[in-house]
Amino acid sequence: MNTESVMEFLSGVSLLQSLPRSSLLKIALLVTPLYFGPGEHVVREGDAGLGIYFILEGEAEVSSVSDVDENRPEFILKRHDYFGCGMEVPSAHADVIALTKLTCLVLPREHSNLLQTRSIWNADQASEACSVVEQILHLEPVEALAAASKTVDCLKNVHSLHAYFILIGDLDIPIIYQVDRVRDGKSFATRRVEAIQKGKVVFSLLASFQKDEQSFDHQLPTMPTCLPDPETLLSMEELRDRRLTDPRLPKTYRTKVASKEFVPWPIDIRFCEPSTGTNMTKSPPRLRFWFRAKGKLSDDQALHRCVLAYISDLIFLQVSLNPHRRQGLRMASISLDHALWFHRPCKADDWILFNIESPTAYSGRGFVSAQMFDRKGQLVASVYQEGVFRKKPDPPTVSKL
Repeated sequence: MNTESVMEFLSGVSLLQSLPRSSLLKIALLVTPLYFGPGEHVVREGDAGLGIYFILEGEAEVSSVSDVDENRPEFILKRHDYFGCGMEVPSAHADVIALTKLTCLVLPREHSNLLQTRSIWNADQASEACSVVEQILHLEPVEALAAASKTVDCLKNVHSLHAYFILIGDLDIPIIYQVDRVRDGKSFATRRVEAIQKGKVVFSLLASFQKDEQSFDHQLPTMPTCLPDPETLLSMEELRDRRLTDPRLPKTYRTKVASKEFVPWPIDIRFCEPSTGTNMTKSPPRLRFWFRAKGKLSDDQALHRCVLAYISDLIFLQVSLNPHRRQGLRMASISLDHALWFHRPCKADDWILFNIESPTAYSGRGFVSAQMFDRKGQLVASVYQEGVFRKKPDPPTVSKL
C-alpha cells in the first residue's frame, strides 16, 4: 500500500479521527503490516505486544471474554477496529485470535505518543499557542462544521454545507453538537449536525465532503477589478479610531461608539470602500472587503475551510438592509438559512476578497449572495443566506426631570 492508501484507511479508524493530519501522516509512515492465519494468536493475554494493531482485512475475536456474555458480537473485531498496548498499557488484557486470514497495520508501542496530540489541528503546537480563530474552532465543544470535519477521513474535505437556524440560541448556555454519520463512501461522505440547547434543536447543518480528484476546471465569475490592495487599507481597529474623531459623523454616534466595549475580532478585515456614514445611512446593497485570519493557521485544509465558514456569517445579512436604512430605523435581523460551497483549496490566513450583494428583499426577508476570491482571482467559495428583519420597539422615553 502507498502512503495515501494507508492514510485513507487510518482516517476511518475512530481512535484516530480527532488527530491532526500531520499526526496521521506520521502514523501512516510508521505502521507495518502483519499477517495471521485462521486460529493464530495475534496477541496473548499478559504479553507485551508490539504496539497498537489496526485491522486492515479479515476478522479476529477477543477470546478471553466470557462465552456467556450476551454482547458476544461486540468482541468480534473487523476492519477499522483496533486493540493493543501503548506506552501506558504494558501488556495485553486479553487473547486476540484471528478468525479468518487477517492483516493488521501495527504502530510500534514506542510511537504510541502520537495518539496524544496537543491540538486537533496541529500536532506540535498547543491550542493556546495557535491563532485566536483556531482556538475558537477547537473541540470544547467545537463549532458545528469543525465537529463534522473531525469525524470524516482527512483525505475528504468539505465542499458544501447547508445550515438552518431553527430557534434563537442563548449565548450564555453551552451548545451540544451531535454529529450523525449519514454516509461514508469511497469519494464522498455526508454528515448531519444538530446544535442543542436546553434539550431543543436550535440549529441544523448538513455537510458533504469529497476526496480531491483530477477533473475539468473552469470559472465564469471574475474578481472585481480596480480594487485597492488590502495592505493599503485600514483595519477595523484603525477605522474605529478614525471614526471616533471624524467630525462628519454625529457627535451622539461617536460618543456611543467610544463608550461601547470594543472586542477585536480574530479576523483582519479591510473594507474596500470604507463608509463615512453610520448604521442609519442609506447605501447600495453591496459590500466588498478583504479578510484573513489573524496569525498563522495550522496547515490543515479542513481548518482553513472552517475559518471561511466562520467568516461567511460575520458581516453578510446586514448588506440586505443597506438601501433601507434611515434615521430612527432600528432593525433586528435573524438568519434563517445559510449555504456555502467550497470550489477550490483556500488559505484563510492569506488575503481573500469577499464580494457581497443583496439581489432582493421582500416580505420581511433579506437575501444575500457572495463570492470569495483569492489574490490570484480564483473563485474559492460561493455563499448564500436568507434572513428575517424585524423592527425593534422604540426605547422608552426617559424623563429629564
